[in-house]
Amino acid sequence: MDRKKEPEESQDTSSAGADSAPTAVPVEDTNPSSSTESGQTSSTEPGLLPGETVVREGKAAILFPSANEVFYNPVQEFNRDLTCAVITEFAREQLAQRGVRILVPGERDRVVVRLSEEKNGTEHQEASEQPEKEQQHEEEGGKKEYITASVGERCEQGLRVLEGLAASGLRSVRFALEVPGLKSITANDYSAKAAALIARNAQHNNVSHILQASQRDASMVMYEARGKKERYDVIDLDPYGSPSPFLDAAVQAVSEGGLLCITCTDMAVMAGNSGETCYSKYGSMSIKSKYCHEMALRIILHSLDQRAAVYQRYIEPLLSVSVDFYIRVFVRVKTGQAVVKNSASKHALLYNCVGCGAFHLQRMGKKMSQGKHMKYSAATGPPVGPNCEHCRQRHQLGGPIWAEPIHDITFVQKVLGAVSGNPTRFRTSKRIEGVLSMVTEELRDVPLYYVLDHLSSTVHCNTPPMLQFSRSALLHAGYRVSLSHACKNAVKTNAPAGVLWDLIRCWVSGHHTLLRTSASFSNVVSLFVYTRKSPTPLQACFEIREDANPQSRKRHLTRFQENPQANWGPKARAKAGGGISSELEDKRKQFQGKRKKPITDSSQLKSLPCKKLRKGTCTYGDKCCYSHELKQETNEEKMD
Repeated sequence: MDRKKEPEESQDTSSAGADSAPTAVPVEDTNPSSSTESGQTSSTEPGLLPGETVVREGKAAILFPSANEVFYNPVQEFNRDLTCAVITEFAREQLAQRGVRILVPGERDRVVVRLSEEKNGTEHQEASEQPEKEQQHEEEGGKKEYITASVGERCEQGLRVLEGLAASGLRSVRFALEVPGLKSITANDYSAKAAALIARNAQHNNVSHILQASQRDASMVMYEARGKKERYDVIDLDPYGSPSPFLDAAVQAVSEGGLLCITCTDMAVMAGNSGETCYSKYGSMSIKSKYCHEMALRIILHSLDQRAAVYQRYIEPLLSVSVDFYIRVFVRVKTGQAVVKNSASKHALLYNCVGCGAFHLQRMGKKMSQGKHMKYSAATGPPVGPNCEHCRQRHQLGGPIWAEPIHDITFVQKVLGAVSGNPTRFRTSKRIEGVLSMVTEELRDVPLYYVLDHLSSTVHCNTPPMLQFSRSALLHAGYRVSLSHACKNAVKTNAPAGVLWDLIRCWVSGHHTLLRTSASFSNVVSLFVYTRKSPTPLQACFEIREDANPQSRKRHLTRFQENPQANWGPKARAKAGGGISSELEDKRKQFQGKRKKPITDSSQLKSLPCKKLRKGTCTYGDKCCYSHELKQETNEEKMD
């Protein structure tokens, strides 16, 4: 995100999130070889005010006033690059229907990358070909004339874009300079300083004819654009934290078939740390689980579809990714009362075993075809008993979540083909190619996943090789299986949990790899055996198959990127009036590795006072240290 750590003038979570004037810190170019594309320019550049800094990313050069301690997080460049790539392909589809062709710099023949593992003789791993629409256009010849749209030019038949929480305007400026076929871009922010900075950045990059700055409540901007003629073709919301205050307005203000781009950085809430808070914001109960990252994607999709259904609209997810410390979804919004009736069958409750991690989905509704008509009714359930059939532990109830596919593979392949065919367009092209390649390999009709490390730790055995266990063994057993972009050791499969535990039993019995347990071998192996209903347990085959290795792994793509630099994650929320709070970063430094390396030096302990010392109520006074005795601390708390 380009604004999530930027300071604000007056925080109003009901309107503009955490956007406002940016903050200033020195910026280091993460790619020395591309210093001309992304980096920091000194204040000696012509046109800069004293103390100002220029940060370059992509084709944009953004002004940052150092008076507010402006900083720039290069980690979010992947987010912005991916958004530019997605909007470009969306514009290509939409404008082709309006008789407009877009021209992308550096793009020649399109490369359609297919990573399907089905060998039917018609699909190749990579095939250089022109898009179907362009072929149709060439066949038509002179029957119809097409208008060409280039980057940086205003296209009267183009798309109208709104960035509701723009802050410095970096994202909007990049849209104007890198995405062709745009009619107008509205970069809005609630802060007066931010709006003035957006206008200056638009002028500095010579895109004022496309980009207009706006200083208003983001929700009101979208509510006033609910009319069919005033709606935006693309709406991008990238707030600090939760986008929930803006979702209701966003699903109304986007045009028919328009694109909605949403970022969520409140992952602690969506990953199960505060399920009650998640329910209040998104209408779904999050739970702590190994598949929490994909569940977070399905929670935000559930919330979007629920709010859209109120206005007889529905969503079609194009791309949903979980990367770094946030999630990002791209959905198409359409209108149709008949389709909205399917909404209940698209969402499901989740039953999760707290012991072995087995999960089951319970659809909220069901539909049955009766000739030309569909009959809708409530679903029957639950799919599980009061206790898990594998380990006898209790179940947690989570959701509802989106239970339909979270990607449009056809659209993702178009974006992947455009990025891989023009690798110099973005600095993060390799990572985009790796993530999208994994997305195309995921099983579309299988929600959530298991984690191989968790399966093996349940029975205290060594973790089997991913290629041998989760791929080959499940394929030999006749089930489908894939990896997931959301987790490195994920196992996404249509096999029931009982089959997975059969494979674990066979693995333990054949390899004798028990660890960290005082129980006998027979007790551990029989941990999940006594509840089996099948008289003939599955006999696993761990021989590696040729088709077990996914194409993204064979090609050594950048699938899971390492941390690019120290303290690269989310920063503290901006303070009112400008500046960045360093409290969050200071706490991270103080408590880094506190369990692995306990502090014993009294001088170091003194630097970590208790909360009562800060309030002036600690009875230890100058002798206060972080490690008070538990009993004494408990008594003090009771007295208070």
